[in-house]
Amino acid sequence: MEICGGKPLSGRVEIQGSKNAVLPILAGCILHRGISRINHCPRIRDVFDTTELLEILGCQVWWEGNCLAVDASRVRGWQIPIQIASRMRSSILFLGALLGRVGKAQLPYPGGCVLGDRPVDLHLQAMEEMGAGIEEENGRIRAEAEELQGREITLRFPSVGATENIILAAVCARGMTIIRNGAREPEIEELCSFFREKGADIRRQEDGSLSIRGGKELTDSRHDLAADRIVAGTYLMAAAVTNGCVTLGRMPSEHLKEVLHTMKQMGIRMEKMGKDLKVDGRGPRRAPERIETAPYPGFPTDLQSPMMALLAVTEGTCCIRENIFESRFETAFQLQKMGAKIEVKGREARVTGIPRLYGNWVEARELRGAAALFLAGLNAAGITQIKGFGYISRGYETICEDMKNLGAQVRIIE
Repeated sequence: MEICGGKPLSGRVEIQGSKNAVLPILAGCILHRGISRINHCPRIRDVFDTTELLEILGCQVWWEGNCLAVDASRVRGWQIPIQIASRMRSSILFLGALLGRVGKAQLPYPGGCVLGDRPVDLHLQAMEEMGAGIEEENGRIRAEAEELQGREITLRFPSVGATENIILAAVCARGMTIIRNGAREPEIEELCSFFREKGADIRRQEDGSLSIRGGKELTDSRHDLAADRIVAGTYLMAAAVTNGCVTLGRMPSEHLKEVLHTMKQMGIRMEKMGKDLKVDGRGPRRAPERIETAPYPGFPTDLQSPMMALLAVTEGTCCIRENIFESRFETAFQLQKMGAKIEVKGREARVTGIPRLYGNWVEARELRGAAALFLAGLNAAGITQIKGFGYISRGYETICEDMKNLGAQVRIIE
């Protein structure tokens, strides 16, 4: 990707459907012996990899405009090939789904982005508690259960993936499953809504726990996918980092309260207009003293790297603490090549803003880091070239076209 920076963004852009919501929903499609349709499904690499996996397992998959349809009437397979699992972290979600549908699953340890230690022990422990036998050998996980049993499961950390896997397993399990200290991200609520539309009995209790009464007959359904809050946050920061003025359509403001609060503190003006949000980044910005990533509703780790790119050109000094993934600061060293003043020590990074970055050759190693370097390139004087920009196709459907339509000067270099 080559970017000629310094062009203020202006115009309107629609936010795509949510990547982090659709991937567990696609895994959940195999639990229903019929057809599931998902409106506003993004055409991104992780979705294409997942649909390839669904077809390997015996599903029929097709597009109807922006709607993805999955017919899981004839699921036969139960083995996840390493070629796909190595490309996407979300392949682990097929553990609970396959145990629920065919009673067994075999999959390699999942791949995805380089973000440090991302263990799956919470997933495996939960499946064992529900009656599955688990074997780990030569980098593979093999699980089998004659019939999953509902259990009360308390997670020691509110892992999004583990919570989703338990929901997937519990929908077809015998009896009641209760999840305590589970994740509360909007993507969890969307997965629950998807299954409720199919007839599943899933309820959020007053104490915050989730109860799933398994064994309900599922029916064909059509689900409207929510807008992607991480893409929305990235585009919001793109407007600010270019001193632009942009209207974001289908803006999921209710899912970004901490981010919007932080940006208001920084002096970025925002105006809500129905389902749209107008972002005016043309005024002065002042960095907050501290930002810490946290499970929802805290500041999302997936927006920490893009925020770092914005803080690099914001007056003042901010300390960022990363509490979720210890290797999220890899992007900082690439931003330094563009002139950013960033000091990294353990899980904290100290960012001191400068007036403007300068173009350079940089390399992305993961999805959100690629987005951060893209934002930096939009701001930088001169030309920025990003190697590994293909990572961004895992989560952003049309970021290049969207930014071009808003006035950015970008092009793909084959």
